[in-house]
Amino acid sequence: MNYFEKKKIKDILEDKIDNYKDVIVMGWVRTKRVSKNIAFIEINDGSTLKNLQLVILSPDEHPLAEINRGASIKVKGYLDKVEGREQDVEMKAEEIEIIGEAPEDFILQKKRHSFEFLREIAHLRARTNTFGVVNRFRSKMSYAVHEYFYNKDFKYIHTPIITSGDAEGAGEVFKVTTLDFDNLPLTDAGQIDYNQDFFAEETGLTVSGQLEAELLATALGDVYTFGPTFRAENSNTSRHASEFWMIEPEMAFCNLEEMMTLMEDFIKNLFKFAVEEAEEEMDFFNKWIDEGRRDMIKNIIESDFGRVTYTEAIEILENSDHDFEFPVKWGIDLQSEHERYLTEKHFQKPIMVYNYPKEIKAFYMRQNDDRKTVAAVDCLVPGVGEIIGGSQREERYEELKNRMEELNMDLEKYEWFLDIRKYGSVPHSGFGLGFERLLMYLSGMQNIRDVISFPRTPGSAKF
Repeated sequence: MNYFEKKKIKDILEDKIDNYKDVIVMGWVRTKRVSKNIAFIEINDGSTLKNLQLVILSPDEHPLAEINRGASIKVKGYLDKVEGREQDVEMKAEEIEIIGEAPEDFILQKKRHSFEFLREIAHLRARTNTFGVVNRFRSKMSYAVHEYFYNKDFKYIHTPIITSGDAEGAGEVFKVTTLDFDNLPLTDAGQIDYNQDFFAEETGLTVSGQLEAELLATALGDVYTFGPTFRAENSNTSRHASEFWMIEPEMAFCNLEEMMTLMEDFIKNLFKFAVEEAEEEMDFFNKWIDEGRRDMIKNIIESDFGRVTYTEAIEILENSDHDFEFPVKWGIDLQSEHERYLTEKHFQKPIMVYNYPKEIKAFYMRQNDDRKTVAAVDCLVPGVGEIIGGSQREERYEELKNRMEELNMDLEKYEWFLDIRKYGSVPHSGFGLGFERLLMYLSGMQNIRDVISFPRTPGSAKF
């Protein structure tokens, strides 16, 4: 059989095939009902939430007793239009072949399973309605990211997974080594001698592709990375994972104001794509996960994002009558409760908070003239608070070098990063958007483990 001879159930239900005869469909059995003269099987091939109903007019001529829920089958037959039903097409099965059997006690029975239970069987949960939808949605939104940047003439770059630097400076890096833990080579000072390691220096899994993206932005103009990043942060919460995907654009000849405009446009375009191009998935989320999610997304698309400095935001919070769990004062890192108050109570729309205290932000952010703040921005949305963080980067060699010295950073280790400030340096800016955080927000899913097929979290690297 030619691979393209089989038809997708999605195309059949949307009436996108020309020939209704000699149709071949392959998929997994969801339900089976057998009586003396007729039988019905519903199958799903992963292309859509909906199942295709097979009608078997001569049950005795087919191996129906061996076909259980979860089995994979190949069916040949013809399509038939039916009136007055949710689906206006069904398939009359003429030939049925079992591809892969499943036992009667297949773990995914026709009942609701809790998300907690399904996380334990992540190798099978994609066959459920919810996680079939989640995976298709993830695929569509990945396409939306690439489409947006392609249309803006950004270059898609691939930054290294294994790096020798920590872009965030937090030390939450997974180490990469081939050294023998039972016989570690040591220096005269008693420290691990990384000169004898595979890369001849200390390396780890990347926490961000930003630093390398800055290098390529100074040659290619506008670039973006979209790939896995890793944090060895022992945070066992519903919003943290040890492996996740980051969207990180970097723009040359771009200041903070210009970047904020791009951030707003990017968010609105992704949200619009979700509503218009992922209609089946958004319908499902709105019905089964969070009623009203679609309206919330539409409100953001139609909003003009507000802009407020960090100092102004602190004043608003201090002058409010709200009883915050975390006290408010200038210099703190805003907590989720502060961000949500600003977006949900005060401004009642998404906002950009910019010019944060330099002491709570990363070393590479451009220092403002007041010497107290940096040109950093967080985009806050109702419901969660921060969804994107970014900054104008420090393009001045001496300013960046001095800041790194203040933080006792190893200048020799980051010599290459300083170098691009020597040779044709330009103002440049970039931001990072956690892909899973985006998916959670659009779908209403409450746990990051449920928007990643095989989550990596503290104490768990199963599958």
